[in-house]
Amino acid sequence: MSESILLQTSLLLPAPDIAALIEGRTITAMPRKFIHPGQKFALCPTNIVTLSNEKFYRSNFLHIVQSVTANLNSKTALITAWAKCELCQMLNAPESFDALSQLTIWTKEALEENLKQRPYIFLAYLRVYLLPEAQEIDLQNQIRQFIPLPHSLTVTEADPILTDRTFAQRKQQLQNLEPPKHPELEELQSILSQLAINNPAAQELNDDIQIFLGWNNTKHIQPINTDLAWINNIASLGNRSLELDEKKSNYQAGTDFENITRQSLDFLGFKVEDAFKGGAGGLDLFCSKPYPLVCECKAGKLIPSHTVQELIKLGGMHLGADKFLHSAKLIIGPGNPSTDTLKAAQQWKVSIINAMTLQKLVELKAKYPGAINLIELKQYLEPGQIDDKIDEYIAQTEQQIKLRSHVIQVLKNYLELTKYDRAGVEALHAAYMTSYPPTSLESRQLHEILIELSSPLTGYLGRIKSNDWRSDRFYYLRDLPLN
Repeated sequence: MSESILLQTSLLLPAPDIAALIEGRTITAMPRKFIHPGQKFALCPTNIVTLSNEKFYRSNFLHIVQSVTANLNSKTALITAWAKCELCQMLNAPESFDALSQLTIWTKEALEENLKQRPYIFLAYLRVYLLPEAQEIDLQNQIRQFIPLPHSLTVTEADPILTDRTFAQRKQQLQNLEPPKHPELEELQSILSQLAINNPAAQELNDDIQIFLGWNNTKHIQPINTDLAWINNIASLGNRSLELDEKKSNYQAGTDFENITRQSLDFLGFKVEDAFKGGAGGLDLFCSKPYPLVCECKAGKLIPSHTVQELIKLGGMHLGADKFLHSAKLIIGPGNPSTDTLKAAQQWKVSIINAMTLQKLVELKAKYPGAINLIELKQYLEPGQIDDKIDEYIAQTEQQIKLRSHVIQVLKNYLELTKYDRAGVEALHAAYMTSYPPTSLESRQLHEILIELSSPLTGYLGRIKSNDWRSDRFYYLRDLPLN
């Protein structure tokens, strides 16, 4: 259990600087005077800067500046975070300001202006934590660097904004003035953060990029996505019967299931053509991409014995014989198909699944958006009832996800144990083989998974590329939680 810490003072900093520290975008501040390492204090936002915002802050941070300063009050401030000073440097080398600006939120002009006012720039490396409750403080007539808090605050170091490893990496990058690894992604993040206010998809991608950049280690806590509540109704709509829902006609029950099946296939990544919408004499569903798929939906207690013949007739009539024969064919319905239905399904190469199996696929997609590979799934669309086959596909996919989550934990644990910043493939392979792994891997197989996990599209790990794959180095960015 973390030791309790008593905070009695607050450090005055420009409000945008504190916003950047809380976001994890930066780990540094420019106090007016030297701060002793180990000193702990709350962070108090003010509107005091030495230049205009446009000249003081880098262009890709100005939208945050405008948002933060628009809500400032000149008389009071709301304190939401505290920090511990890990290091305070005294800088007076203007030739380093170009590189320093690229690694912080300040312009080169702001750094130069700061140096004009005193012999040194004080650059404080701050480990930042959120307060359990915000506290309001009076700012009137406050001109000192540190001001007393109206009430002492008791905090712990249990949950920092950045992990120990991420903070250490960022600190090293600043001390060595190493250039940003992904400046293009920083620009993209700046654009996305402006769109994210009213766009959940932009917010999700924004979170992922921040994690990849090392600005944060976990996604923002999202409310329960009520837009996906429909997934829980797939099986119940497919198994509906007149006895269970007397107020709905058989036709309406079938239409409800057809509609949710259409939504499900679209969610899984199929392109569902709008021209086919069932009804009397109509083809229920046709997907054109990534491969042609003809689908017949049946809601109720059992799949009628003539369903395969109905699918063949309607499919050939609406698509043409050649196109239909070269399409995958799927019936989704309740219960166990009759012997005649299974025989016809084998003859015409028609796959049959229950509504619950479709729901399981959609649930997997909802948990892990990239988990369903429709090309791989096609291999499981064999003639006859294939619920067991789809269950096998889902289990194998979940096993692959579990394996990747395990690899991430092996790297994370190895780095924490050795205190290294990064690790090579052979060292990781040795650690992996002694970690009770879910499956045995050769070094090259492990390397392929590490490459996958360090892709900008996944961002679970980082990679320092070498000329030889055995010399590649990897470092930890974030976990892959198993839902």
